[in-house]
Amino acid sequence: MMLDIRDVKKEFDCQEVLRGISLQVEKGDVVAILGPSGSGKTTLLRCLNFLERADSGQIIFDGEKFDLHAASKADIARVRKKTAFVFQNYNLFLNKTVLQNVTLGLTVGARMKKQQAREIAVEALTRVGMADRLNSYPSQLSGGQQQRVAIARALATRPEIIYFDEPTSALDPELIGEVLSVMRQLAQDGMTMLVVTHEMDFARNVSNKVLFMADGAAVECGPSREFFEHPREERSRDFIRSILAARQ
Repeated sequence: MMLDIRDVKKEFDCQEVLRGISLQVEKGDVVAILGPSGSGKTTLLRCLNFLERADSGQIIFDGEKFDLHAASKADIARVRKKTAFVFQNYNLFLNKTVLQNVTLGLTVGARMKKQQAREIAVEALTRVGMADRLNSYPSQLSGGQQQRVAIARALATRPEIIYFDEPTSALDPELIGEVLSVMRQLAQDGMTMLVVTHEMDFARNVSNKVLFMADGAAVECGPSREFFEHPREERSRDFIRSILAARQ
């Protein structure tokens, strides 16, 4: 077991946002986290990477236990060395080139020598099809290209798990495919990923596991194909019916 998530709870202003979420993630899993808006999906990811402090809960990562509420700075640093986070809105430095955006975390955060950081960054950018734009600035790129740079930045840290928070939601429809193609290739390469997404084709055909959330609770968790073809819970069936209706 690479990552064991246990009973994660979180409240905002006395409202339960996460109601005891648990999930087991094996190496190479691609977990699609699905659910209606406001179900707690993004908050779960942010708690797992300590961008938010959960009120309670634990993760066991590579056999090491971490308290999501009381973890120390050293604990958080150890977790973040093994993980990367891809945001909805890219979070690139607008005054830095593509290459600088990817190398900055390596030279400043990991204190890596510039030449080594450059080699790793070029490798990551090549992997996402952006090696020809090393000296471009974010303003010169499409949204899809910016998100691919953000994915390269995540890959450059050599993470064990990448968390994706609705990575295509800010993109125009014609640009979504290029980002999903990169993620599909990462899945084929064995990268472990937790993906909050509204892209149902990706969830069905690329992920191997679905966590369906509603009202802060884990309604259903299981193999992707089973979830889409034979959902166990009525709330899951309602969700799938609403998706099918929207496509008609």
